[in-house]
Amino acid sequence: MKSMLEAIRERQIAPEEGLERLSKMPYEDLGFAKLDHHRSLRHGMPEVIYAAGKSPAQVAEIFARMVAQGGNVLATRATAEHAGAVTATTPAVEYNQRARTIALVQDSTEQGKGTIAVLCAGTSDLPVAEEAAVTARVMGNRVELVCDVGVAGLHRLMAQCDLLCTARVFIVCAGMEGALPSVVAGLVGVPVIAVPTSIGYGASFQGVTALLSMMNSCAPNVTVVNIDNGFGAAYFASMINRL
Repeated sequence: MKSMLEAIRERQIAPEEGLERLSKMPYEDLGFAKLDHHRSLRHGMPEVIYAAGKSPAQVAEIFARMVAQGGNVLATRATAEHAGAVTATTPAVEYNQRARTIALVQDSTEQGKGTIAVLCAGTSDLPVAEEAAVTARVMGNRVELVCDVGVAGLHRLMAQCDLLCTARVFIVCAGMEGALPSVVAGLVGVPVIAVPTSIGYGASFQGVTALLSMMNSCAPNVTVVNIDNGFGAAYFASMINRL
């Protein structure tokens, strides 16, 4: 809003255009959705599109309206059909099929103070880890993604000594018994955000076992998000990294 008012003062945009933008605040009503354009003013980060359950046409329209506001735009849990519809109206987007994200970075200003490290126990956990990594990058953070460093071979984790010593916050994704976040937390003196994944055999109960294991961690610097919620972990990590 401040930038818009300054642009009007400097005659870079017409008062009529400024009035039109103001008419869409604090939200823009599309009938099927109400876009919260003020969220970045309240939270420091824009609204994110949850694509699951929405039609490709709906996601494409929401995405285009958010692009017009000038900030970074992210859609999560997106299918190839969603990506096709968005690309038709906004060709510059990047679709990550494994992470199921559609992203457009219009402002590359670095917001975080340090590096967010995203670790995943196994390659099967990579879709959740990549969702976290994409989200954190869109939100203006430096991100290092390291795959397949689970507890079955701890020498692989210890080989990341430099990252363990320098990252400002960790996102650790693990399925099966969910042990990796506790191990990482025992080695570092910064926040660890644990993400249980729905990977594992029957007794993993689609991630419930990992969730309970992480919630019962004896490492006090561990906090836990919901099963497969790489987005939520990255959002919280971004807030920490700005402090």
